[in-house]
Amino acid sequence: MSQTVEAAPRPTPSEPTKRVRAGLSSRLLARPEIGALVAAIIIFIFFLALAPAFRSAESFFTVLYQSSVIGIVAVGVGLLMIGGEFDLSSGVIVYTAGLVCSMFCWYFGINLWIGALLSMAFCLLIGFLNGYLVMRTGIPSFLITLGTFFVLQGANLGVTKLVTGAVSSPDISQIAGFDSLAKIFSSSFKIGSVTVWTSVLWWFLFVGLAAWTLQRTKIGNWIFAVGGNPDSARAVGVPVVRAKIGLFMTVSFLGWFVGMHQLFRFNTLQAGGGVGNEFLYIIAAVVGGTLLTGGYGNAIGVAIGAFIFGMTSLGIIYAGWDPNWFKAFLGVMLLLAVLVNLYVKRMSTMRKVG
Repeated sequence: MSQTVEAAPRPTPSEPTKRVRAGLSSRLLARPEIGALVAAIIIFIFFLALAPAFRSAESFFTVLYQSSVIGIVAVGVGLLMIGGEFDLSSGVIVYTAGLVCSMFCWYFGINLWIGALLSMAFCLLIGFLNGYLVMRTGIPSFLITLGTFFVLQGANLGVTKLVTGAVSSPDISQIAGFDSLAKIFSSSFKIGSVTVWTSVLWWFLFVGLAAWTLQRTKIGNWIFAVGGNPDSARAVGVPVVRAKIGLFMTVSFLGWFVGMHQLFRFNTLQAGGGVGNEFLYIIAAVVGGTLLTGGYGNAIGVAIGAFIFGMTSLGIIYAGWDPNWFKAFLGVMLLLAVLVNLYVKRMSTMRKVG
């Protein structure tokens, strides 16, 4: 006589287990960089499969270098966007920094260290004026910095041509101070057959510092507060004016840093350079999960957004495709990132309310 043995019913998750899973899901959705991380993994696998040249260690570190040149300034732009503002002069100020240093030292025959410090002071002044005008006039930062963009672009070209008679800065490689500054801003070293530029290490350092500031310090709380609701932030004692001016100056400082890298790597700069790079910084921030409305985002996401830029700009070349498709890809990525960011933010808010 046979007996049928019934299978034991599958245990269902207990309510506490469900709550833990829901909590983990909510925390993941609340992370601004999650969408960018998924996109970065997909793009990385895509180019690994379609572009054989992309698979080498040399190519990977070239991608990191390309990402760092955009990513350093994008960190500052991302912080500023979290604080609720934009800086459209961020691309041009990179070349302004290099031109001020090179032409001043070449014309007066002085040490490049003096020119670098003078250039830094000039860039910080530009950042201060941007922030001061935005806060004191109430004019949107988009318009204030658009005006700064045109002023710097015209000055870069006009002053350079007036001083040198050309639209590029003179070669500074023979001026005193060049070698020591080049070691700081544009040196490289070898790991086997791979060349690693120190700009990549500087990028990692700036990203880590920005992430720590946002998540672990009072200043980070101020940045989120002034970007989310400036009036409420002011009511609880947040120094809104100082915080926003400081963010504009941070963008200018990082623009100066990349300007020094470009100058001491190539010895000379084109006066019309940098136009359009401001949009790359903004795209990197948005792809990395930063909302255009402010108050939401983080530095890790911005870094991932810059890495996506580096992968795509070089991956298209490694795959042998027409590089003109890169701009089309940027447009698609920007639109998708905005939609994904809004969805993630909405889902995170709904789960918190629930």
